Formats: sequence, C-alpha cells, structure tokens
Amino acid sequence: MPFRLPFSFLLPALLGAGLLLSSASAAASAQLQGGTDQTAALLSGQPTKLTNPPRLVQGRTVLPLLEVSALLGQPVSQTLGRIAVGRLVIDPTSLNVTLDAAPQPSGSAALIGDVLYLNARVLADGLNANLSFSDDGRSFSLTALPLGGDPLLPQARFSTDKAVYAPGEKVIYTDYPFDPDGADIVSRKWSNKRDVYFEPGSYTVTLQVTNSRGQVSAPYSRTLTVVGPLMDTPLSYALKYADPGESFPDTLVNTYPLVGTQSMVTAATTLIFSNSPEAPVQSGLLYQDTVSGRARLLAYHLNSLSQPARFYTVARNLESRPVEISTERLGETAPTRIEGQLGQVTLLDYFAGSAQQRFTLQPGESVALYASPTLNPGSGVNVLQDITTSGRVELTFAMLEDKLPPSATVLQQLPYLPADGKHVRGTFPNAVKIIRAQLGSLPARMLIGDGQIDPAILGSDVLSGQPVRLSGNYGVLYDIQIMGTSGVAVALSPRGGLYRGAMNVQDGPISQTVKLPRSGVAITPDKPTLLWRSQSDQLKIDFVPASGSNLPISLVFYQARTPGTLGSLTKTYNP
Repeated sequence: MPFRLPFSFLLPALLGAGLLLSSASAAASAQLQGGTDQTAALLSGQPTKLTNPPRLVQGRTVLPLLEVSALLGQPVSQTLGRIAVGRLVIDPTSLNVTLDAAPQPSGSAALIGDVLYLNARVLADGLNANLSFSDDGRSFSLTALPLGGDPLLPQARFSTDKAVYAPGEKVIYTDYPFDPDGADIVSRKWSNKRDVYFEPGSYTVTLQVTNSRGQVSAPYSRTLTVVGPLMDTPLSYALKYADPGESFPDTLVNTYPLVGTQSMVTAATTLIFSNSPEAPVQSGLLYQDTVSGRARLLAYHLNSLSQPARFYTVARNLESRPVEISTERLGETAPTRIEGQLGQVTLLDYFAGSAQQRFTLQPGESVALYASPTLNPGSGVNVLQDITTSGRVELTFAMLEDKLPPSATVLQQLPYLPADGKHVRGTFPNAVKIIRAQLGSLPARMLIGDGQIDPAILGSDVLSGQPVRLSGNYGVLYDIQIMGTSGVAVALSPRGGLYRGAMNVQDGPISQTVKLPRSGVAITPDKPTLLWRSQSDQLKIDFVPASGSNLPISLVFYQARTPGTLGSLTKTYNP
C-alpha cells in the first residue's frame, strides 16, 4: 500500500491537534494503558482518548506510532523522508525499521489506512520503555521515561488556579518560565489558552517560551476539565470580567427599554465645521466665519491635490484692540491614509487635553491656530480644537499646496472652494448637549443621534447662506450625567453601522478616556463594547461622535453582578 500521507504532512497536523506536546508531568515517567480496538485509554492514570486505537495484526499488538510517541512525551523527527523516534528509524515507504541501525523483523511497521503503526515490542525497545500485557494479550501497559532534553534551552512553566472548572468560570493562569543560565524570557507563545470555557470537555493548554538568545523551549502543557452547572453565560461573564473596549455578545440589546428619567438641553457653544469639499483638488479656502467667545473647531479633509499640501486653521483679529485666543483642547490625526483612524485618534488626543496655547493678536494680525503636517496626495487630516477668544476673530480653514504659506496676502488671493454636495460645512450655535438621567430597572438603554429622541443640530453655511442640518452630530459634545450607577456596567452598541471612537468617563475621583473598541471597529448592535464598570453612584460621560463613524448609538446599562447567585462570585487575582 502506498504511503499517501507523508510524515511532513502528518507532523504539522498532529502538532495542531495538540498531540506532540510535552506534558506538565514531563519530569516523571509516562504510562499508557489501553487495549486493542479501543480508543479509551489511561495516560498516567488519567482518562484519555486515542484517535487511532491499537490493533492486533498477525497476533501481535501494533500501536499508532506518532500518537503514542506524543502521549509519552517522546519527540519525533524526520530526515530525508525517514521517521526517527528514540533509537528507531522507520522508512514509511518501504516500512523497513532499524533499531540502532540493526534491521528489525519484517512486519514491524504497518500502514492501517493512512496511519503508521509499529509493533508494540519494537517501539518499547526503541524507547527503552517497559511493556507488559494482560493474560489474554488484549490489554497492555507501556511506560517510558522522559528524555533529558537540551540543558541550554529555556523551560516553559505555568499553572492554573485549579484543574476542574465549571462552564463559564474564569481561569487564572500563572506563568513562571525560567532559563537555566538566567537569560531573559522575551516572548511567550500560548496554544488553546482561554480565560473561560463555556462548553464542557477537556482542553489542553500549551506554553512555549523564547529567551533573549533566541532559543525556544519545549512545549509545556496542562489539561483542564470543564464540567458541571453553568457559572456564567458569555454575557454575564463579560459584565464581570471584560476590560473596557472589549466587545461581547448580547442578542437582546435592542429590546431593552429606554432609560425612563431623562432630560436634554443644549448649551451655547459654537461649532464651526469644515468638511466640504472633503477632498479639495486645488489650493483654496474651505470655510470661513467669525466667532467671539467659546468655539469648537472641527475639520476633516483629504488631500486630493496632485502634490503635497498642508491644512491650516487661521485666526485674524477683527477688533480695533488686541485680542487673546486660547486653545483649551486640541486633538488631531495627520497624516494618514486610513480614514477609520482619523476620528478615533483625534478623540483620544482631544480628551488628553494637553495642547494649551495662548496668542495675543494685534488689530488685523493673523496666526495659524493649527497647521497640519505635510499631506501627500490621498492622505487626510482630522482636527478638533476648543478655543476661547476675548473678541471677534475671523476663522479661515484652508488647504494649501506645500510651498504656500498661510499669510494674509496668500489667503486673500485664493478662491473659496465650492461645497461638494455630499458633506457638511457650516456654523452651529448649540454644540453642547446636556443629558441628565436616573437609572431604574436594568438592563436599559439610552439612544444618541437617532434623529428623533436626539435630533441633529441645525446651523447655516455662511458662505452660501443655506441652512444646514448636521447629520451625525460630528463635533457635538454630549455632557452625560447618570445617577444610580453603583455596580452598573455601561456599554456602547452601534446602531448606524461602523463605529470607532472614544469616550471620557468620570467615576468619582477617577477620570479615564476609553478607546472604543480596543481594536478593529464596532459594527453590529448585538456585540456591544464595554465602556465602564461604575464604582460610584454618579457617572459622568463626555462623548463626541467620531469623524468617519456613524450614529445612532445606544448606551446600554447592565447590572454587573446579581448578589446571592453562583455567578456573583468574582475572581480578582490577576498575576
């Protein structure tokens, strides 16, 4: 019979199945007990299951070579198409077997289906193992010592807080690898490691480590058993253990009632938004208006010029006296070709609030409040800036080819670029929405940006004189304050498509900006992203819809734990 599955194919397949792994008891002998034509077996006294059962061929017991070698912790290698294990070398094509180069009797190896089997006695001799049979010859016991290994290799080690878990119970891992010569362990590679297993069964977890010399340890494994009543569902587990920014499943999220006690008012902070033409093809003025007092400036543009360009926000003093302009917050992303990055990175920068500047402008004097890095064709910029002025100033948003300075002379000579008809520009006088709510029964949700409960704000394009509706409420600051939040978990559920942004949370003395989601994008309502687990009874959330993302969203409120139930227990150790 031809050898249809060569060892070069079988070895990676067995590795992927977790069969060629060192065990956690690698320092002790391994004993395999089984019977012919039976898949049930014992490995060092613990139940295991063979994929390929032992067979009886011409009155002799034969064992699946690769599988049994793996279970006994014996390494297998391949050289020039031949398989080597212990003192044995097997040619899988001719089925010839040698022990210390001495030929073994014909029939020592056999192919049953596509699986290579070896005479049990020959395998025991090759591994220096002990082999015994029951009186009827149908059951066997094969015991092998582990190899000494390479004394220069690092050693992988880890433990778990227990060996048997309930479905939905958190697994606590403690890894403690070491290097014989004290070299640093620089990387860890895990296989089948999960923080929780929801389905009953046995799971083999494996660790390999690499030291600073590039040497890789042998695999080190432990088998976990998952059995018994469910401790946590994927949802209740996430509410207890998920980190902010992680998503979790909840198919009922859109059925939850709206938060009952809720009020919303707007505050007079002017938003000036430049997003049309979103991708200018020539140097020019994108938008322009005057402002006095507090204002928020938002711009989102791509360079579609045929050459490098820069984006500028320029302020000019219109008063007959000196005017002070202060930047209170500034967030920006530039340059980037990845549009999905623009809004999220800008918000993370904005909430960091570390770019405070102050300028004093004489009458008629100008200053660039923002100047982007050089943007190659196709690259974009997103900037969100809060300013305060002590008098009336003219604000100009401009895209200029790289060699043009944003001087008053240059700006006066450039044309106003027409709107592209697809995107928004304009001035919006009420760009802060204040929401106050009291939580009642949970779970519950709060809708933001749905167009009805929370309509889009209105403004005007002063260049065209046309009224403008700010679909998406980009640049609007939502000042949200929720009462009754102690022990409550809050999550974001996207309802209008892709969402990738950030929110700032104030929980008692803790202030934290949360990246939403931690990686990738949130895109489906039934996979909300955890925002925060509140410790105080009052939670404040600052939210600005991210450029390039979509409204509406829901803020979903859950009771994080139900006292008095098995699932109320929380493991807090985090090594």
